[in-house]
Amino acid sequence: MKKGLIMIGGILTVFLVILIIWGIGKQNHLQAANERQKIDTKIIKQRFVPKNVPAGSQSDYTIQLSMKKNGTFHVNVTVEIKNTSADSWDKLLFYFIPNLFTEKNDPTAVHPATVHFYTLNVDGRAHSYRLVKDKLSIPLTKKLPSGEKTNVSFSYDFTVPKEGKRFTQRAGNFYLAQFYPMVATYRHHAWNAAPYQSMNSETYHTAFSDFKVTYAIPKEYTITSTNETDTFPSKSKGAFSVKKVKEVFIALLKDPYVTTANVNNTKIRIFGFNKEECEVLRTEAASAFAYYEHKIGRYPRKQLDLVLGEMGMEYPGIVTAGYLHNSLLDLESLKREVDHEIAHQWFYGVVSNDPYYDGWLDEGMATFAQGLFNVYRSKKAIDYTYIDKVVKEYNKYPVNLPLAQYPPTQRSTYTYTKASSELFKWFEHRGGRNGAEQFLNTYYHFYQNKEVDSKEFMRFTKAYFAMKNDAMFHGWLTAQ
Repeated sequence: MKKGLIMIGGILTVFLVILIIWGIGKQNHLQAANERQKIDTKIIKQRFVPKNVPAGSQSDYTIQLSMKKNGTFHVNVTVEIKNTSADSWDKLLFYFIPNLFTEKNDPTAVHPATVHFYTLNVDGRAHSYRLVKDKLSIPLTKKLPSGEKTNVSFSYDFTVPKEGKRFTQRAGNFYLAQFYPMVATYRHHAWNAAPYQSMNSETYHTAFSDFKVTYAIPKEYTITSTNETDTFPSKSKGAFSVKKVKEVFIALLKDPYVTTANVNNTKIRIFGFNKEECEVLRTEAASAFAYYEHKIGRYPRKQLDLVLGEMGMEYPGIVTAGYLHNSLLDLESLKREVDHEIAHQWFYGVVSNDPYYDGWLDEGMATFAQGLFNVYRSKKAIDYTYIDKVVKEYNKYPVNLPLAQYPPTQRSTYTYTKASSELFKWFEHRGGRNGAEQFLNTYYHFYQNKEVDSKEFMRFTKAYFAMKNDAMFHGWLTAQ
């Protein structure tokens, strides 16, 4: 219990700055982001060419998912992997996160997951593999040269733990995060797969990929997922394809209440089990989404789903909200969580980064965007005095250390709160909220469907502000 309270206390500091500057106000007319892009990008393109971080691997997934009434899932997955690095590979590396929740790896779990592999083939032939915690490695009998492809297929069963993290079941509903083998990125002559961290962070990192998914589920469930054409109620059998996403998430829900909002050309669907709560959050989600799309840039899909009743988390085309770890949030805190997770559709969902080495580039940027939305809505001035106090108080670490180098309870303090406060501070004398919105708009325009690291962010920022040195990063960003 004490450990849980410490974890919750650490996470709550994430939203400290936002709660200070938040207020309730009537939404004003929003100027479309793409109208400003034509001006801003034309100016910066005269002196800057963006460079994305190469993934080193390129993958296309074909997934067949079926669920039995007893809660057992069967999965067939085929992954076509292309070596886009300059090296020849002697092995392949996948994340297989369900294995973390088995009794072997989580002996204290009351209802652990189970995993049973039937076959694993490489180019149609049975192949050996090694599964340790969340890493599944496959030694290759013949090296895979740069530019070449290979096909790996898996067949396995799993059950979902209760009180798991993201990959979990709650109140008879199933939340299938990272349920399939996920190809790691490859860089610096090695597979890039950080050690799993259980507290306040993501440590898996995947490239933008294409997916084809077929499913068969019991009739009492409806499916909501990364797919932008999901319907409600869904059929018990179906198929969908999605392109250029970092991962696919699926939720299977029993008898949810569903309400919708339409913002521009996007349908926002809210799934929950409390009608009044869903209706309040429909208005909140629509307001936040409208602000982000108009001020930062166009959302790339036709639909965005919000699923209530699970921990706050982002996935492409769908977010979950309701809990902070296993503590149920009150309505006002839930609104803030929804605002934050929706902001991740821009920073994570479209502009990518490695969450282990550069977690601030999605968490800090999403918190910054969320804070700007709160300032816009409240019509209040930004409290730079308070922000300056936060910046000075959290000065022990830069915001872009690898996660393992922070004390676990302070990771979010730096990657969320410190990072967003430093970004706010930049614009005290550079246009305030309007200046910050234009900055995010231009940044988003340059790096859509690309990966960014701290080094590239610093290079972009120096060009944007026409700065010749790194003075503006001193004390909070380090060039790695």
